[in-house]
Amino acid sequence: MEILKVSSKSSPNKVAGAIVGSLKKNEKVEIQAIGAGAVNQASKSLAVARRFLEQEGLDLYVVPAFIEIQIGNETRTGISFKVYLQKK
Repeated sequence: MEILKVSSKSSPNKVAGAIVGSLKKNEKVEIQAIGAGAVNQASKSLAVARRFLEQEGLDLYVVPAFIEIQIGNETRTGISFKVYLQKK
């Protein structure tokens, strides 16, 4: 499963394009976000990706979970969104 890391500065439209591209290849992708701003951008990206897929008669569903990520010597808690392609 491909992992996309989203920051508070990520463009929702660009992340949405990456989500759709990855879903078309693998039918699943994981998005990781640490911090409120990053989670916000990831959420907007999912909404935009859903709109892109809707035009092709496809949809997605998401399974959110907490994750712990090592950054240097520090462990940070983030959110993982496992995204799956679904045919309507």
